[in-house]
Amino acid sequence: MTYTVRPVRSEEWPLAREIRLAALQDPDAHLAFLDTYEAAVARPEQVWRDRCAAAEEGRTVRQFIGQDAAGRWLGTVTVLVELPGDEAAFGGPPSVPQAHIVGVYVRPEARGSGLAEELFRAAVAWSWALPEPRVERVRLYTHEKNLRAQAFYAKVGFVPSGVTVPVPGDESAREIELVAPRG
Repeated sequence: MTYTVRPVRSEEWPLAREIRLAALQDPDAHLAFLDTYEAAVARPEQVWRDRCAAAEEGRTVRQFIGQDAAGRWLGTVTVLVELPGDEAAFGGPPSVPQAHIVGVYVRPEARGSGLAEELFRAAVAWSWALPEPRVERVRLYTHEKNLRAQAFYAKVGFVPSGVTVPVPGDESAREIELVAPRG
């Protein structure tokens, strides 16, 4: 399968919305995302426009997409920059500047094609290339029962940090932090 990995553009908000809604309808969405389809579909257009505009700007967030030759979006990943003292998206404030990978999704027909690896290469490369702040590590969280995701993250160089946090809304379940330190 041939695909191109690139940053999202602000005018592509309808496509960003569509792939997010598809991700939230995936059978494993309850393990992969803290968001729900119902909440996402109810968000006003301006939320999607603002997200894509910020991602295109690429100062504190960048969304990458993988598309096929026909322009269909097959996968996506988003990177958030987190600074010490900032309110972190999840897992508490960082002690060093870091990037936080979220919103990882590859459509079923593109799984196993190498697209996920390419999306991660782009996300991590962007994180390390930031001149300011200098990111010291890239992190992500995965549900303790999401073994497929854990295996993939290990394959692309992420290791458990030892930090776990309760899943919001289900204190009996845990999210595991995985990190890729600056090499």
